[in-house]
Amino acid sequence: MRFFLGFLLLFGVQGIFAQSLTLKEAIAKTFANHPDIKTFMLRIQQAEQGYNAAYADYLPQIDLSAAYAPVQTFSLPVNGTFHTVDDRSWNVGVSLRQKVWDFKKTSSLVAASKIDEDISKLSLKEVKSLLAYKVKTLYALLVVQKEAVAVRRKDLETKKIFYEQSKALVRQGLKNHADASRFLSSVYIAEDALAGAKAAYEKAKTSLSLYMGVPLPKRLSLQSGVVKKGAGIGKSVEREVVANNYKLRMNDRTVEKNRMLQRASEAAHFGSIDLVVSHSRVDTLNAYNTEYIGVSYNLPLYHGGRLNAQEQQAKIGYQIAQEQRASEALALKEELRSLIIDIRRFEKTIKAKKAQLLSARETQKVIKARYKEGLATYIEVLDSTSVVLNAELGVLEAYYSQSLALDRIEYLKGKI
Repeated sequence: MRFFLGFLLLFGVQGIFAQSLTLKEAIAKTFANHPDIKTFMLRIQQAEQGYNAAYADYLPQIDLSAAYAPVQTFSLPVNGTFHTVDDRSWNVGVSLRQKVWDFKKTSSLVAASKIDEDISKLSLKEVKSLLAYKVKTLYALLVVQKEAVAVRRKDLETKKIFYEQSKALVRQGLKNHADASRFLSSVYIAEDALAGAKAAYEKAKTSLSLYMGVPLPKRLSLQSGVVKKGAGIGKSVEREVVANNYKLRMNDRTVEKNRMLQRASEAAHFGSIDLVVSHSRVDTLNAYNTEYIGVSYNLPLYHGGRLNAQEQQAKIGYQIAQEQRASEALALKEELRSLIIDIRRFEKTIKAKKAQLLSARETQKVIKARYKEGLATYIEVLDSTSVVLNAELGVLEAYYSQSLALDRIEYLKGKI
């Protein structure tokens, strides 16, 4: 019974204090709480209202007007001469104007505003992909720092054992005090390195917590496998990136938007045909109603060169958007190819570091045995320990660097 209670207590305490956090959960909480997500969601709403404003030009425009003058001078012909009379006047009217045809100016502006809405939606997807990449980076860093803490702790324990063994050998007269003193110094250095590793782990955890918008518990269980992932890169990776990258897709839409704006500026030269309906009540010297139903055509003849300048401005904007798209594509391909080269190099680095670690551990075993027999010095023991430590940290670093490159490619593909 006591064993059963102790078992429940042990695992109950672990369940309370060792909280599990998966990478998927970290990304989901970041999406729910990060202000950048909320900002781009508001921008989508803003773009939707811009589209509504542009589309309103298709609909009838109704205006109400009113004017009142307490004193107004009127001229009247009396017996062949004009006389003036001062009297009050007022009028109230309502008018309706419906656009019939404006040579596709409005349709082009509406299409441009619709593309703005599409760009805003792509921007939200882009920022989600970028945040997911940053969270993956922080999560992988947290995993690596946690393992580095474990490696440093193991190194400290090993050096404490060496120190205790050296003291025993000194008491037996097999070693001198220099050995014990040197091992004690290595213990202090290992303690300092462990403290530094713990601080780096806490910094990484703090950064991830800020992105997620929630505090993280002191004891945290992580997915260590997110760092040691497969490094397979398909031949079609560049085609996938070019087809799916959100920045390139936004540039494509920006080019199309500027093309629509150029069309609208060209159509502005031809004016517009409108249906006009109005009704007014006029009360001056006499009271009467006026009605008007007709079609009007407004053709701009001269506006100080404004229309030509706007057309040229739109044309240049279209050309700039095309060049920016080409520049973005070049930068993207350059980054992708550089990442692929790095990943292939990291594969070889990982193999080399693993082989180095295996060799270092075998060498350390031999030197430990030789030291106990008095055939090796404390310097050789410490050197072998340092080689093992550096090899273990080197493997972690290589896996982490490879993981960053793979996650970056996933981001460039627009994946979360």
